[in-house]
Amino acid sequence: MSALNHLWQGTWIDDAEAARRLPDLPDLVIDTLRRPLGTDVVVAACDRLARVLSTADHPTRNRLAGLLQAAGKTADETEAAFAVLIAFLGREGLERKLRTELGDVRPDRLTRPDPRRLTFETWAPVGLVVHIAPGNAPTVGALTVVEGLLAGNVNVVKVPGTDGLFTHELLAELAACDPTGLIETYTVVLRFGSGRTDWLRRLCQAADTVAVWGGEAAVEGVAAHVPPHCRLVEWGHKISFAYLTADAWARPDTLRALAGDVCRMEQQACSSPQVIYLDTDDSADVFAFAERFAPLLAEASARTPAPRLGLAEQAEITNTEIVAELEEHLGLTRVTAAPDGSWRIIADTRSALRASPLFRSVWVKPLPRTRIVAVLRPMRRYLQTVGLAADRPDTAELARTFFAAGALRITAPGGQLDSYHGEPHDGVYALQRYSRRVGLQADERFATDGCLDDLTAPGPRPAAPDGPLTTKADALAALDSVHPDHAQLYVRSGGSTSGPATWVYTWDDYDAQMRAAGEGLLAAGFDPRHDRAANLFMPGQMYGSFTSFFDILERLAATQIPYGVHADFRAVADALIRYRVNTLFAAPSYLLQLFAAEGERLRDHGCVEKVFYGGAHLTDAQRQLLRDRFGIKVVRSAIYGSNDLGPMGYQCDHASGAVHHLFTTQLDLEILNRTADRPAPANEPGRLVFTPRTRLGQRLDRYETGDLGRWIPGTCACGRHTPRFELLGRHGDSARVGAFFISHQHLTHVAAEAFGYAGELQLVLSEGIEQEHLTIRLDRGHSPDPATARRYFLDHYRELRNAVEEARMADVEVHTIDSADFERGATSGKLRNIIDRRRAAVGRHGEPQPSR
Repeated sequence: MSALNHLWQGTWIDDAEAARRLPDLPDLVIDTLRRPLGTDVVVAACDRLARVLSTADHPTRNRLAGLLQAAGKTADETEAAFAVLIAFLGREGLERKLRTELGDVRPDRLTRPDPRRLTFETWAPVGLVVHIAPGNAPTVGALTVVEGLLAGNVNVVKVPGTDGLFTHELLAELAACDPTGLIETYTVVLRFGSGRTDWLRRLCQAADTVAVWGGEAAVEGVAAHVPPHCRLVEWGHKISFAYLTADAWARPDTLRALAGDVCRMEQQACSSPQVIYLDTDDSADVFAFAERFAPLLAEASARTPAPRLGLAEQAEITNTEIVAELEEHLGLTRVTAAPDGSWRIIADTRSALRASPLFRSVWVKPLPRTRIVAVLRPMRRYLQTVGLAADRPDTAELARTFFAAGALRITAPGGQLDSYHGEPHDGVYALQRYSRRVGLQADERFATDGCLDDLTAPGPRPAAPDGPLTTKADALAALDSVHPDHAQLYVRSGGSTSGPATWVYTWDDYDAQMRAAGEGLLAAGFDPRHDRAANLFMPGQMYGSFTSFFDILERLAATQIPYGVHADFRAVADALIRYRVNTLFAAPSYLLQLFAAEGERLRDHGCVEKVFYGGAHLTDAQRQLLRDRFGIKVVRSAIYGSNDLGPMGYQCDHASGAVHHLFTTQLDLEILNRTADRPAPANEPGRLVFTPRTRLGQRLDRYETGDLGRWIPGTCACGRHTPRFELLGRHGDSARVGAFFISHQHLTHVAAEAFGYAGELQLVLSEGIEQEHLTIRLDRGHSPDPATARRYFLDHYRELRNAVEEARMADVEVHTIDSADFERGATSGKLRNIIDRRRAAVGRHGEPQPSR
C-alpha cells in the first residue's frame, strides 16, 4: 500500500490520488470560495489549538512532540517550537496581528472606512495561496498557512519530501478545532521533493500567490514555474550584523549582550549577527576589539554546549579559517578561536559585508558611518537586522542611515533575535501580501448601511461558550484577576439599576465597540454627512453614555456639540438653535423635560428633526407626542447598551418600540427561560444572556444582564440578516403585592393604551394600617384627572384589579405631579420606576431601596 504522504481537505491520500486530484485544483478553489472563511472562525480555532498545545500532558501535544523528536529535534528545540506556536496562535496575538496588518479584527467585512462617504471597502482573499515551506523550520509550514487562512484564502502548502508529517498533523488538529468544518476544506498539505517539477508546475499555474521560504536557489527554482498573473512572495534568507560606536564598544555589558546573540540558535536565525561592524576606519581598533571580545564570547559559549556539526558545516568553517589565516600574512585578517573549536572571531580590515560560516563564527570589520550606505546598499536585498549600540542622538541618526542602506529592522545588542507581536516580516506585512483591497461605490440607497455584509445571509460562526452563566456579582468578584494589560480602561457604572460597579476594557476592545455602535447609528438613521448632533447625556458621575457617544460620533466624523445635561432648559434650547443642531442624543427623562419646557420654541425654529434616546425607553405615546406636537421626524433608540457589555443592539428604519438588531460582530445572544437555564420557547419572553466575541479583559461569557426579551422571527424589512429581539423590561422590574406581581412596564403600557399617556410613570409602595398602599404618579401635563386614571388602571390591569378589589390586599390611588417632582437616581438622573417604602424593603441604613 502506498504511503499516505498528503492531507487533502481533511483526507489522507497517497501519491497516486494526489496526482489524480491536482489537475482539478482550479475547480476546487472555485467551489471552496463559495463558502467564505470568516476571520473570526480562524481566530477561534487557532485560539482553541493554542490552549491545547499549552496543556503539558495533552495527548495532542505529546503526539506532535513525538513527531518533532522523530525528525531529529532535541527536547529544547521541541519546547521552543511549541512556544512559537502558542504565542502565534493565541487570540490576543492574532487579533493584534489583524489590527496591525489589516486594520481590524474583522478585516473581511465590507464597511465604510469614511462614514461621510458612501464608499465601502474590505480586504478580500487573492484566492489560492501556494506555500513552499523550508525543511529546516518545522513550524513555518503550518504558520504560513494560518496567515493564508486569516486572509480568507484556499491554501496548499508543499513540504520537502524528506520531512515528517508534523505540518500535516498540526493543520489537521487546527481543522479539528473548527466546528464549522471550513478550515479543513481550505487546507491542502502535500509532501514531495523538488525533483517533482510537474507537480510544482501544476500548483504554481493554479495559484494566485506563491509564497517561497528558502534561499536564492529555492526561490529561483520556484519562480521559473510562476506565471505572470501570479504574485510571487519571497521569504528568502537574510543576513544581519551588529554596529557599535566607539563609546558603545567600550561597555562590557554591551559586548556580553552581543556575545549572547552570536551564540543563540547557533546563528541559524536570519536576525543573528554574522558580522560586527565598528564605527572606525582604523585597523588597530578592529584587532583590539577582537581581543577584548574573545573572553566574553567564550563565556557566552560555555553556557550552552556546542552542537555536533556535520561534515559540510565543519568543512565550511575550516575553509574560512584557513583562508583567513593565510591572509594574516598580508595584514588583512587575524583569527581568534577557541581551543576546542566551539567559537571563532575573524577580524578583517575590509568593510565588505560577508556571511559567516555560522555556529558561533563572527566577523569583526571597520565601517565608518560616512561609508555605511556606500558599502551596504549593494547588498540591500539581503539585509535584515542591525544590532545597534550607540548613544541616543547617534541611534536616531544611524537608524535613518541604515534604513536608507536597506536594513529592515534595528534592535539593541542582546535583542536581535527577539520580536514583538505584529512586527513586519522582512519589511512587509504578510497578510497584506495574501490579500486584495477592494471597494464598492454606493448610492443613497445605502446611506443607512455601515456594513454591506449584514444584507447577506450569514456564514458559519464559531460556537458560543456553553459553560455556566456569569452574574454581575461573579464578574465583579473576578475584577482583580484581570491581567493588567487587559485593564486599560475603567468604566464606572453609576448604579441606575443597582449599586455602582466598575468594568474594564482594553483600548482595542473599546474601539471595536465604538465603531460597531457607529454602524448601528447609521442604521438608525443618523447621517454624519448632514446631521449636527448635540450630546445631551449626563457628563457627571453617570458618564458612560456621554463619553461613549462622544467617541461614537468622533469615529463617525460627525459634527458634535457635547453640551451634556443642563438644568437650564432655556440655555440648552438657545445653544441648539444657535449651533443649528438637528439631532439630539439624550436619556428619555431629560428629553421629555426639555421638550416640556422648550419644545414649542424648538418646533417654531424647526431645527430639531431627529431624537435618539438611550438608558431607558420611550413609550409609543411618548414617541408619538414628539412627532405630532414638536415635529420630530425620527425618534429612535440610539443604542441598547450598558457599561458592562457595551453596545448590544441597534434599531433600523423598520424597528419599532423596543425591537433591536443584535450586534453580531460583538456578541452572541441566548434567550433563556425565566426560571430555568434552558432556551425560552420561540416567541416567548426570557432572560437575555450575552457572550462578548472578542473582548480580552473581563471575559463575560454567558453574562446575564437582568433584562427580559424575546426573539423576533424572520428577516427584517430593512434587508439585514442580523437577528432581532424585543426588550420586555427588567427581570424583577415589578413589585409583589400579596400574591400578585405589579409590573411597572405593564402599568405604562395600560396608560398609553387606555388614555394615550405620553409622560413618565412612577409607582410608590408603602404600608397602610390594614392594607399595602400603591401610589401611581403621573405627569399632570399628560394625564386625565386622578379618579379617571385610577378607574382606567383597574379596568385594564387584571392583576391590579384582583389585588385591590377582589383580594383586598392593597389600595391604589393616582397622584398627578409636575415632571420636576418625580424622584430620580442621584447619580444617573434616571427615573426611579418603583420606589418601595415598605419595611421589608428598607435598607440597613434606613433608606428606601428601589426594587430594580
